Amino acid sequence: MADTGYRQLRTSRANDVLGTIAKTFSYISGRFRWQFIFAILFTMLSSLTGVISSYLFTPIINNYIVPYIGQENPDLSGFIGMLGVMIAVYGGGLIASYAFSKLISVVSTGMLNNMRQDLFRVMEKLPVRFFDSRTHGEVMNYYTNDIDTIRPMIADGFPTLITTMITIIGCFAFMFALNLRLALVMLGFLIVTFFVTYFLAKGSRSTFADLQRQISNINGYTQEMFSGQKVIKVFNHEKETLDGFVDFNNKLYDYSLKTNAYASVLMPINANLAYIAYAIVSVIGGRMCINGTMRIGDLASFLLFVRQFAGPISNLSQQFNGIMMSLAGAERVFDLMDKESELDYGIIELVNVRKDSEELIETDEKTDRWAWKIPIEPPKYVELKGDIRLNNVTFRYEEGKDILKNISLYAKPGQKIAFVGSTGAGKTTITNLINRFYDVEDQEGMITFDGIPIKEIRKDDLRRSVGVVLQDTNLFSGTIMDNIRYGRLNASDEDCIAAARIANADSFIERLPQGYQTVLSSNGSNLSQGQRQLLNIARCAVADPPVMVLDEATSSIDTHTEKMIEKGMDELMRGRTTFVIAHRLSTVRNADAIIVLEHGEIIERGNHDDLIAQKGRYYQLYTGKAELD
Repeated sequence: MADTGYRQLRTSRANDVLGTIAKTFSYISGRFRWQFIFAILFTMLSSLTGVISSYLFTPIINNYIVPYIGQENPDLSGFIGMLGVMIAVYGGGLIASYAFSKLISVVSTGMLNNMRQDLFRVMEKLPVRFFDSRTHGEVMNYYTNDIDTIRPMIADGFPTLITTMITIIGCFAFMFALNLRLALVMLGFLIVTFFVTYFLAKGSRSTFADLQRQISNINGYTQEMFSGQKVIKVFNHEKETLDGFVDFNNKLYDYSLKTNAYASVLMPINANLAYIAYAIVSVIGGRMCINGTMRIGDLASFLLFVRQFAGPISNLSQQFNGIMMSLAGAERVFDLMDKESELDYGIIELVNVRKDSEELIETDEKTDRWAWKIPIEPPKYVELKGDIRLNNVTFRYEEGKDILKNISLYAKPGQKIAFVGSTGAGKTTITNLINRFYDVEDQEGMITFDGIPIKEIRKDDLRRSVGVVLQDTNLFSGTIMDNIRYGRLNASDEDCIAAARIANADSFIERLPQGYQTVLSSNGSNLSQGQRQLLNIARCAVADPPVMVLDEATSSIDTHTEKMIEKGMDELMRGRTTFVIAHRLSTVRNADAIIVLEHGEIIERGNHDDLIAQKGRYYQLYTGKAELD
């Protein structure tokens, strides 16, 4: 992002028009400064040639037409010379316009390319909370709509604005030189036009912002409904879904109608003002020519200036909608870019330590895996054992609603800890805190990893040490081999195959026509739900993390498949601290400790036999006397 020049303006308000324009120019000045400068120079040159060519009618008419009216053999040499000058001026304007078009295309396309990259880079650093509070469609709208609306402002809006300014200044300079009285008349019309445009633009800005938000809403709704088509059809909710879309679409219609109304009103008003000005100047100027106080050539050029002066204003009025939409889209994009990135104050790194460097590890046991590197002089290395503890942790996603209440628990190295409880009891929240998708405030307790507060560990390194298999399967476009390798990008094919065997995914992969080179599409829609989950488990296995979190990892796998992978999962979890969240209590019988959560509090802890003997909540769930909510 540094090369786009955006950071220096990061603190300016995104919802301020001038701030938005300044931020837009900061992108342009990053990589395309000179192209943009030359594009502006060429459009200024094109505008000036138009103004100069209009003035050339004054000497042509006054000096080479009027004096020779009625003569049989007039001297046309001067007239032809002036025509040559006019052709040269128009030719220069044509070349300038062509050069401008080429350069502004490079600038606008390149700037949007930079903006998309920077926006994606910013999104990658945003906290999980941001994505949890928005639909996928809302997030995609930034790329598919908001950024694209900025192009007209760069390619058309700014150049037209500059052309308008240069044309108005040039026209008025020549107007005052030609006739002071008529110039003052035109100045009055310019002031009226300015105030009309200003008040319409001021009143419409919020409407365009509302329109962009509504577009985001309808995109989010559409994406959500399309991804849930099977559920919609199973429950025959097509009508309700359509009603919901119609409601969103009608709101979009209302906002679109309002925004189009401003442009529909502005352009006729400005055009009619220009026509009125032309008529008044024609009458007054004609009278002055009859009285002999103004030459015909001067009036002809003056009237051309009136038409030329009205043209850019009319063009600007036509682009009013596009410019306002661009500003609204840019405000949304910059507002997102101004959001705080995921905070990380960690300084402790995770390093891989070989057996021959055991002297670096302050432990009686040598390791061939991982260690925490504490940045002191000399550096201190602490073996990663997987000892994770929560001490008096209280956490809430929103103020006033505690999800976890004074939770204290421990997982010794190599232990398998299972969480059992109703939906919303806080099971997944605990694992989200362990890998710092969300952070615990200092006054709300502490989580330690091998005795180190996890806030002191860099997030990247912490998450590298914690492998996660989620309940929701997420596969990417590409081959099965690519999806397994996603867990460790430098893994060899042999490593990926070994991981698939551990997860017991190898058997079904080999039966596919292309085996590991089978191309997946639409999040693995050509595989069963159980097969997709097996690939997720294999992806975690190839990462070979010291700590694992299995969040309902076998919920999408049938009982037969579950038994088949049980041995492989035990092998995968051996020697690793593992947290398991499961609704199938049969999958946690062999856990070292089972923690029963209800309403954010621990109500029971022990192994399977201990909890059965206690005949409490776990006993009721296991024996079927109670069910999970």
